[in-house]
Amino acid sequence: MTDAHARNPLGDDLLVVDKLRIEVRTDRGHGPVLVDDVSFTLRRGEVLGLIGESGAGKSTIGLSTLGYSRSGCVVTGGSMLLGGHDIRTMTADQRRGLRGRGVAYIAQSAAASFNPSMTIMDQVCEVAVRQDLMNRSEAEVAARGLFRELELPNPDAFGARYPHQVSGGQLQRAMAAMAMVSRPDLLVFDEPTTALDVTTQVDVLASFRKLIREHGTAALYITHDLAVVAQIADRIMVLRQGKMVELGYADQVLNNPREDYTKRLVTERSFAHSGKSAEQAAEKPLLSIQHVTASYAKFANVIQDVSIDVRRHDTVAVVGESGSGKSTLARVVMGLLPRKEGEITFEGQSLPARLADRTKDQLRRVQMIYQMPDVALNPRQTLLDVIGRPMTFYFNRSRKEVRERVLDLLRQIDLPESFIDRYPSELSGGQKQRVSIARALAAEPDLIICDEVTSALDQLVAEEILRLLQRLQDDLGVAYLFITHDLGTVKRIANKVVVMLKGRLVAAGETSDVFAPPYHPYTELLLSSVPEMRGEWLDEVLVRRKAIAAAARASEATLTASA
Repeated sequence: MTDAHARNPLGDDLLVVDKLRIEVRTDRGHGPVLVDDVSFTLRRGEVLGLIGESGAGKSTIGLSTLGYSRSGCVVTGGSMLLGGHDIRTMTADQRRGLRGRGVAYIAQSAAASFNPSMTIMDQVCEVAVRQDLMNRSEAEVAARGLFRELELPNPDAFGARYPHQVSGGQLQRAMAAMAMVSRPDLLVFDEPTTALDVTTQVDVLASFRKLIREHGTAALYITHDLAVVAQIADRIMVLRQGKMVELGYADQVLNNPREDYTKRLVTERSFAHSGKSAEQAAEKPLLSIQHVTASYAKFANVIQDVSIDVRRHDTVAVVGESGSGKSTLARVVMGLLPRKEGEITFEGQSLPARLADRTKDQLRRVQMIYQMPDVALNPRQTLLDVIGRPMTFYFNRSRKEVRERVLDLLRQIDLPESFIDRYPSELSGGQKQRVSIARALAAEPDLIICDEVTSALDQLVAEEILRLLQRLQDDLGVAYLFITHDLGTVKRIANKVVVMLKGRLVAAGETSDVFAPPYHPYTELLLSSVPEMRGEWLDEVLVRRKAIAAAARASEATLTASA
């Protein structure tokens, strides 16, 4: 990445944060300190990456630049000067006027941020019109120009669509257009590519970088992925537990980190799947999916003629971009979406297509861990009830037996026994995901389907979860069907991999074979899209992937024609 000072030598200090302190305040008095003595400056045209694990204070700092803090959070020290004006001393009206005009926010989940009942154009234009920066016609012209800059399809008509009518990557770029239409001085990107598959992420990153460079906008880029921030940031600030650990130019932080914590973040993640013995490899399949086709209602088939075998001790990764059919396959295996054609057997016995037709034992032996534990865990139940429910349902155990087993499971997932009476809201993201794992284990399953279980977690916590899953597999012999778009995770945890494209299998086999040349063109496209911690990577991959994508499209056309 080019040094911002070289790119914009006359850029003055736009944002000056000095000794910022943010605390939790409750009716009972002072709570924990979320941000402690953080200082930095940001020049016009410069991008500062904020890196750190969950709870490090990244989003709290980003939101504070909008003059906003979450309920119960209070800025208790320091100053934040944006264009020379202290955000802390602004009135409520002045802060409202700042948002969208001086600073704009791009959230992690565009799908959750857009109003589903309004067109994209209405939402992109709304702030500019309400702030009296331009009239509706002028705002629409500006919006269409941004759609074109962001390489959205049919930019003149794109705004007429509703949010559900576009892909996740397109909606994320539309959010960038909504933030930029008022020409703010500062953009705050809060994990904007976390939920995107690797190929879509490349396109979105390239669009964001182009937008920042061409408009000379300053940006705070919040993420837990160092490889992503390497493509877009001029400088990087590393945060931990609300404190600044390290601040420097991107090349220095990535290639020559000074602090031990930063070194941990940049160290190559090296553990790998332990593989299988010859006896294990010769076992009959635990789960066998044969020529399965499925669709939603009367729509076109979402998965077509899919065949996969999973043996005990296997970790079979299912990879592909958004819309490839990965999660649909999981729903079919679970019985949540009845298959149209094909057969699924478990230990040689046919699994009924519908969940309602399966026996209690068939339900017990196949469990699922979901991507978002916040949605999957009942917020009104303690961990005793959350984890203990499968024991009551499947084994009819007494309350005393349930409590003893839950305590044992908490020990297995490396959580304190004292957590048994806590509620999900009192846990971190990584702790909630551990609870989801414990709930699945409570049913004593033979197979666990993991659906993007680490995609919403920061790098270090994700590593802890992967190590936990592998240790549990070694101890309990459970098999995993691991659905993900993170190929780095696949290489480390899976002994087999299946690559899906438009609902069909395009490659399958041992991980070392599938990820070794000669690749299937689409597999090569996926592999080439995994970010590397080099500032030049994005430019290089944008050049290479045109040729790879052309070969992948040709292969897809051949596959479709032969169907």
